[in-house]
Amino acid sequence: MSNDNVMQIPVYTLATRPVVVPAMTDDGPMTPERLSELRTVLAALADAPLATLEVHPLPKEIDRKKGLPLDSASPLAHHLTQLITQAPKTAAAGAGGEVLYRMVVPAKVAAQVGNGLLRPMAAKAGGIHGALVGGSGIAAQARFVPVAGGAGAVGGAAAAGGAAAVVTVAAPLVLAAIAVAASVHAEQKRQAAIENITELLEKLHADNLELERAELDGCRRAIDNATAILLDEGKIGAALGLEPAVHAINTAFERAKRRLKKWTDALDALPDKPIELSKLHKAFGGIASEHGEFHAHLELANLAVALMERVIVLQAVEAAQSDPTNHFENFTRSLNRHAQEVNDIKAGLSSVLRRLSTLRVDRTHGVRDFVFSSAEVDKLLDTSYRLRALGQRAEPEGRHPDVAIDIVRSNDGSLVVLPGYAA
Repeated sequence: MSNDNVMQIPVYTLATRPVVVPAMTDDGPMTPERLSELRTVLAALADAPLATLEVHPLPKEIDRKKGLPLDSASPLAHHLTQLITQAPKTAAAGAGGEVLYRMVVPAKVAAQVGNGLLRPMAAKAGGIHGALVGGSGIAAQARFVPVAGGAGAVGGAAAAGGAAAVVTVAAPLVLAAIAVAASVHAEQKRQAAIENITELLEKLHADNLELERAELDGCRRAIDNATAILLDEGKIGAALGLEPAVHAINTAFERAKRRLKKWTDALDALPDKPIELSKLHKAFGGIASEHGEFHAHLELANLAVALMERVIVLQAVEAAQSDPTNHFENFTRSLNRHAQEVNDIKAGLSSVLRRLSTLRVDRTHGVRDFVFSSAEVDKLLDTSYRLRALGQRAEPEGRHPDVAIDIVRSNDGSLVVLPGYAA
């Protein structure tokens, strides 16, 4: 803490390989706004992925249950400790106690990783989770102090007569943080889908859908074990049962693709006028009911996508660890190789939800067209409201923001990595 009561927040600039970066600031403190601008400029100018790592005091209200715990011997904890010990001593926020490390990955870099697998976690009630430290809290009274790198640091070439920015080469640290954050993000989506499916199936009493849910949920233990082993730089063996789990996820993923095509074709076939309730029910069975079959199929598709995302991260980490000298490139290449189809399905599901939310619903017409009971009016209105609500469940379109990854470091060196959110 400085004399004028302004918190000094150390901030590292991390690269995945030696990179030329022109100086964008002097060595003095920066405001939060200036740091945000600097991240954007560095991401645009650098020829290798860049991220920043901030050191904050640990907020009291933080919920560690939402994150993934890693012990002090894990690679992420090891690389973080190595960075801290190699860098020159600074007035670290919260020095001597538990600390919150915040890695901010610029939107450009996040988009390169798995074509969008690293994204902010949507809040359950809508919107995006906000920063744990920010707004009118610490960030409003903070000054970010650039930290010169240690043994792994390299300086870029001087630009226009100015000094070069100092960057720390920390590919394993960036890789591990992104891998863990992506896995935590996918796990939260899986948990949300399971909660919704359980509630739906309790009302629906559909044995075949219950079997689908059980098969997918049964994959979790194998994936959890494989994730723990890979993030500790171990090798996956047959005893883990990952291959049967991946087969079940692939099968569910294919079901989701078929259902998505069926829904898309049904929407394409609809006339450009209000659709009768009976025809809507025929195309999307149970859509007007809160616990209808359509909603169960939708949640099963979300569950399959979330599990597939976790599998993709595992495959990417395994590929990257096979070549320790080429972490980020192998990691990115492996993610992008498999992630495009997953993102196509996610985009397709969101498109279906948005299109359904714009449908105009009409009462069913027939020989008794002149009769229109109050019950039919209620059903028509209820269906219209339910359709509008579907649009809120679609993933937001447009440019994705910078992604922040919060890492809680305890006194014993153990970590808890929390889901990413909009920086």
